[in-house]
Amino acid sequence: MRRITLRIGSLIGTAALALSFTTPVHAQTTLLNVSYDVARELFKDINPVFIADWKKNTGETLTINQSHGGSSKQARAVADGLEASVVTMNQANDIDFLADKGLVPQDWAKRLPNNAAPFYSTMVYLVRKGNPKQIRNWDDLAKPGVKVVIPNPKVTGNGRYSYLAAWGSVIKKGGTEAQARELVTSIFKNVPVLDGGGRAATTTFTQREIGDVLVTFENEVQLVRQEFGDNFEVVYPSTSILAESPVSVVDKVVDKKGIRKQATAYLQFLYTEPAQDIIAKHYFRPRSAAAFKKYEATFKPIALFTVDEVFGGWKAAQKKHFDDGGEFDKIFQKK
Repeated sequence: MRRITLRIGSLIGTAALALSFTTPVHAQTTLLNVSYDVARELFKDINPVFIADWKKNTGETLTINQSHGGSSKQARAVADGLEASVVTMNQANDIDFLADKGLVPQDWAKRLPNNAAPFYSTMVYLVRKGNPKQIRNWDDLAKPGVKVVIPNPKVTGNGRYSYLAAWGSVIKKGGTEAQARELVTSIFKNVPVLDGGGRAATTTFTQREIGDVLVTFENEVQLVRQEFGDNFEVVYPSTSILAESPVSVVDKVVDKKGIRKQATAYLQFLYTEPAQDIIAKHYFRPRSAAAFKKYEATFKPIALFTVDEVFGGWKAAQKKHFDDGGEFDKIFQKK
């Protein structure tokens, strides 16, 4: 498997375009996939496979460019004019935002299987070798003296999922909203820096050596383990959140450019067995039963709850927790 690269200079910042996979002079069509931070390596492997498949079936040569950053930052960039052919995000909320801006239809999640999410993940912990602070569950992140690295929930899906996973862990145990608020407040008091993306948070933890624990997607912690070996350990909490990665064609852009057919086929390809196999190799949880079974040892069983189940859906969670003046703002002001 390809090793991930965690150079600070190449990771901090948003909307960095990856290299095309075909020679532009011969390209008939170019797609831009605007995606979130920690999906860089995944699409770097998927794109050439789709390009070859499309060439074989249609004779057309494609170029696929990538743009990566914090999921919500990326959604705002698209709303502000970044001409994405497709968006591949880590939370439905960001595509709902584009729907509200008239760039995609309100029923975008019904256009592809599994709520238009071809794979999913969850939030787990990366700790330093030996787990010196003995971090096992969400309550441990709130203990005095524990430094927790989580990206900014205001601008990253990674940060939002981490926040909601901690809050929901209390509710799932029968706790009250007040108890959930107390836990999350204590956790964020332990956050020394709020990075603007999941990969930047990984760099903070692994290269800047800040923090005792990194809370991030399951696929990201496994890639770090692969890169750095025994320097870190992965810890699974007793319960966590289902983190779906939804996708959508950006209708307003593809119709203007006449590339709806290619963009739609690209997203449909994500559900095929070759793509699902690549997805599983990158430690994202695939929808394909065959791919999941093949890589079953990679995915430790964990009790997962959904945003709908605990928070009434992404729109409700956004309004209550992450909009200006919401719970997160109140919590962070107390820090």
